Amino acid sequence: MNLFLIGFRCTGKTSVGQILARRLGWPLVDTDRIIVDMIGSDIARMVAESGWAFFRKQERRALEAVCAADRQVVATGGGIVLDDRNIQIMKATGRIVWLTASPETVEARMHADDATALNRPPLAGPGAIEAVASTLAERRPLYQKAADFTVDTDGETIAAVCARIEALLNGQ
Repeated sequence: MNLFLIGFRCTGKTSVGQILARRLGWPLVDTDRIIVDMIGSDIARMVAESGWAFFRKQERRALEAVCAADRQVVATGGGIVLDDRNIQIMKATGRIVWLTASPETVEARMHADDATALNRPPLAGPGAIEAVASTLAERRPLYQKAADFTVDTDGETIAAVCARIEALLNGQ
């Protein structure tokens, strides 16, 4: 069984994944990192040069490769749920935790994250909060469909989020 962390950008998938992986004694795998390594380009450039369809195809390839192994914490890209095949792959090979955060929290974290520009196509600037809220609203049904568990990260420490996930996995 793998543990998949899904959710919008800046909801804590990578940060929570790092600590959770250590606590579980499992490796952390980041699908975005795998894609960057496979293609040799950062995601923002990849999308600008080759488009979203190309990126989503690489995302599915990366997920399929990850799922050949077991007992991993997998931090996924925020849009992994846009392809129903990805949801099916994750459900067949593990449990899925949806990490949530308010649009205001996402925007604040985006501005505080130096890696955002390279790792994510832009959503910052005027109207960013509206863009975040709109995209979250569009994806909410997909995240809900995929999730076995939902954990809100607003105002929570990484340790608290990890403890909540561990309790959910243990049926508490």
